[in-house]
Amino acid sequence: MKTAISVPDDVFEGVERLARRTKKSRSQLFSEAAREYVARHASEEVTDAMNRVCDAVGGQADPFVSGAARRILEQSEW
Repeated sequence: MKTAISVPDDVFEGVERLARRTKKSRSQLFSEAAREYVARHASEEVTDAMNRVCDAVGGQADPFVSGAARRILEQSEW
């Protein structure tokens, strides 16, 4: 699908340089950038869906599970 977009000059120049360096077309770079942006923000949709499920299910936290998770996290290197 074709579309027209407006971008600041500095963004366009950066895309031009990257396109030459990677031997890709501007269209391919913009498409890859948009795909990456959408994928990065899709996690928010997953989180929202999980939150809705948790809200619908409700319930109390299991003390055993909470304790086990805490012990594992304490042993994990951050």
